[in-house]
Amino acid sequence: MADFMIETSARHVHVTKETLELLFGQGFELVPRAWLSQPGQFASCQRIVVKGPKGNIKCSILGPVRNENQVELSITDARSIGISAPVRESGDLLDTPGCTLLNPDNGNEVKINSGVIIAKRHIHMTPSDAESFNVKNGDIVKVKILNDTGRKVIFDDTVIRVSSNYRLAMHIDTDEANSAALGTVKGIVKGEIVD
Repeated sequence: MADFMIETSARHVHVTKETLELLFGQGFELVPRAWLSQPGQFASCQRIVVKGPKGNIKCSILGPVRNENQVELSITDARSIGISAPVRESGDLLDTPGCTLLNPDNGNEVKINSGVIIAKRHIHMTPSDAESFNVKNGDIVKVKILNDTGRKVIFDDTVIRVSSNYRLAMHIDTDEANSAALGTVKGIVKGEIVD
């Protein structure tokens, strides 16, 4: 079966236009720093602080702006700042905890009542990719790491996400990447769907 790239998605925040302007000022727009693998998505130059009951953590803002605020942390990140965040697919924000977002440069803060999640590992696919892999949107699969890291890992419970706006790539968080020692890999990390 064909393989695909596995990317580590570090902690980050998605914000609405309203939240962005409350943090940075009226009419402010995100400045792209690096384009990401998914078309049109970018890591911005803007960084904010996510404040929890037990501490703070710095995060990049990803663009473009979205319809809802969403904070994506690893379990380690969430615990370190005292937030009990659930594992969820992006956009599934019902009954999730909130936090305070702080612009450290000007002191502006925005309290969000929900939106903090641990992102469920997933594979982005186009419809033709899904046909090639014989899967459909929402399917749950297992993924085997192909690179030799000294830690053989199969990631179970990986959700397939299909859209013509996607590019083939799997996303995992930093805790998951560390569990498979993926930081030791030189070059592209590859995986394959297994039974």
